[in-house]
Amino acid sequence: MKIATWNINGVKARIDNLTQWLKDSNPDIACLQEIKTVDEGFPRLEIEALGYHVETHGQKGFNGVAVLSKTKPDEVTRGLPGDPLDEQARFLEAVFSLPGNRVARVCCLYLPNGNPVDTEKYSYKLAWMERLRAFAAERLAYEEILILAGDYNVIPEPHDCFDPKVWENDALFLPQTREAFRRLESLGLTDAVRATTDAVPAYTFWDYQAGAWPKNNGIRIDHLMLSPEAADRMTSTAIEKHVRAWEKPSDHVPVVAYFDFAA
Repeated sequence: MKIATWNINGVKARIDNLTQWLKDSNPDIACLQEIKTVDEGFPRLEIEALGYHVETHGQKGFNGVAVLSKTKPDEVTRGLPGDPLDEQARFLEAVFSLPGNRVARVCCLYLPNGNPVDTEKYSYKLAWMERLRAFAAERLAYEEILILAGDYNVIPEPHDCFDPKVWENDALFLPQTREAFRRLESLGLTDAVRATTDAVPAYTFWDYQAGAWPKNNGIRIDHLMLSPEAADRMTSTAIEKHVRAWEKPSDHVPVVAYFDFAA
């Protein structure tokens, strides 16, 4: 099974790229972030025509996540628990049946950016990450296949960016941010890409400005974090970097992981 995450940066603006990618890459499950549309505005007909079921948690103008899947999920939960007043559409959990009477919980998430760091945006980011840690701890207790896939807006290590000096005061790379990510990881989650390669660079995002793409001035902020039950069944990963060179691209590229769930 192939499971992907991709910050699409506006699904309506990138619908041609999205449909082409679905045809070429053919993921079984695709988690999309920053769809930037309400649920009713999502171009589901174009996606359904390719054989995908569509679940969305949208928001007008910004944020929004979606899960596209070749089979319909058994359960869907919208919104990250822990703050009933949080109205930002950043989290969607879908539960799928697998062979052997097992399930896979696939969570599509879009963590807050957090900039500027001297505003409430950064405290919101850290609070959101703590809520995610609490959620993950609860789900890990089920001892099921759990995949937390999305745009984390976290650069985990210095080698995950082209120049640490450029990012040292950014919310994506501050020590508090990286420590929050390590607390999440220390629950027993595996960073899928780093479990399969030590390659540097392994970027997933290139800014539109300052020639970042042709200069390869990128960062790695899109991650699939796996429970032990998921990590045991992962066979490989890939960063589909070529998509960044397409016309009207997102500034992110798809990150994919392959699993053998038949065993």
